Amino acid sequence: MNSEVCIDPMIPLPARIQRVVWETDDTFTLLVEPKSENGKRFQFSPGQFNMLYAFGIGESAISISSDPLKQNAIAHTIHRLGFVTSELSRLRRGNFIGLRGPFGNGWPVDRVKGMDICIVAGGIGIAPLRPVLYSIFHNRKEYGRIFLLYGARTPLDLLYRVELEQWSKLSDINVLVTVDHSDSSWKGHIGVVTNLFSYITLNTLHTIAMVCGPEIMMKFTIRELQQRGIPLEQIYLSLERNMKCGIGLCGHCQFGPKFVCKDGPVFAYTQVSHFFEKREI
Repeated sequence: MNSEVCIDPMIPLPARIQRVVWETDDTFTLLVEPKSENGKRFQFSPGQFNMLYAFGIGESAISISSDPLKQNAIAHTIHRLGFVTSELSRLRRGNFIGLRGPFGNGWPVDRVKGMDICIVAGGIGIAPLRPVLYSIFHNRKEYGRIFLLYGARTPLDLLYRVELEQWSKLSDINVLVTVDHSDSSWKGHIGVVTNLFSYITLNTLHTIAMVCGPEIMMKFTIRELQQRGIPLEQIYLSLERNMKCGIGLCGHCQFGPKFVCKDGPVFAYTQVSHFFEKREI
């Protein structure tokens, strides 16, 4: 007889908030301590997401943005928009939320060892890519050159600014940051994130690209990568849709023949290329 406890993926488990960090005026990071009914530690792959439940309000799908090796405090970086995320933004240390997950497929971090990695992020799209960087840093010798191209609307909209500054000082990663609109204090690049490709040289057959951000930004990033000779099968995207169940039951996140919650949120571009740019999908 199997003695393991079967946990219903639709039942949220309690998670205690350890810390709330405001990254910008409208974006914050919740560090939570998940409770497990079977005593197992919480484990996830870079790129996976959780369903976070604000009691009495509802659930929202949020990417995990923390180090996969630090399992006692799981981070979720959240853009305050709508009833659920607004309620989550009011919580403080010691409060509890409900947590279901992790769900979905992650980035192919283990499968691309030995390759150069080009990470391209726009806005809050850097959150699901942050665990990729942590994983690479833990096993740095197993990867080639690392590029991080990150763009935001303004300097005040940049996430993880302390870490960006720390990473930019490392000799084994090339960090380039740009903003659409600058102020008098900004000394960096100005313009869309695809402009940053002019500052790097990619090894065509030896580079894996991982892209996350607004779909219009990903559309033009894919075109830029294509123009630089990166094969389409070496480009990976993280997509966002209105996910409700997390396990492919409700159909809210259907994307062509795929379900973003179950088949994604990370896809090889070749999996979704036929309907990626079509409206109403």
